[in-house]
Amino acid sequence: MSNIFRFNFIKALPPVVCVVGAFFSGLAVNGYAAPDGTVQASPPSRQQLVTKQKPQLDRSGRTRVGTASFYGEKFNGKKMADGTKMDPNDDNAASTTLPLGTTAKVTNLKTGKSAIVTIQDRGPYVKGRIVDLSPSTAQEIGIARDDGVAKVEVTPIAVPPNGHRAQDGTAPSEPRTQ
Repeated sequence: MSNIFRFNFIKALPPVVCVVGAFFSGLAVNGYAAPDGTVQASPPSRQQLVTKQKPQLDRSGRTRVGTASFYGEKFNGKKMADGTKMDPNDDNAASTTLPLGTTAKVTNLKTGKSAIVTIQDRGPYVKGRIVDLSPSTAQEIGIARDDGVAKVEVTPIAVPPNGHRAQDGTAPSEPRTQ
């Protein structure tokens, strides 16, 4: 009985409504309506939705001011972007914009203490943070573990030339030992 009712209901609809309904039902099956109003073959994949734009490397040598944090213990011994293992007692650091192999001076603006670091990894991926420091470097410039972050100034000292980066953690000008 319900099938007969549905059939009679559809026959009673004006032709315009039937055409519009058929058009939208076709979209649901054959395409995806994107937020900009265009019709695409399929909805975006999860990868397309979460892919972040890769930041441009900054070789200008300009000083930046922002927030610094330090590597958590879970990163000890893990491989960094340049291929070396993270040593919590070393002068390694991470930056999203400075090229790997860059030597920089990091100054805690509250304490005035500074340290020289080598950019060997990528990150931090938290808005407003410009550098992640090894725990020993963070302690050296006065970032307490309880605070976790501090406002710093990062001044590049030596930036590798375009197209060059240290593969083994050494600066491009340093000879590699084998």
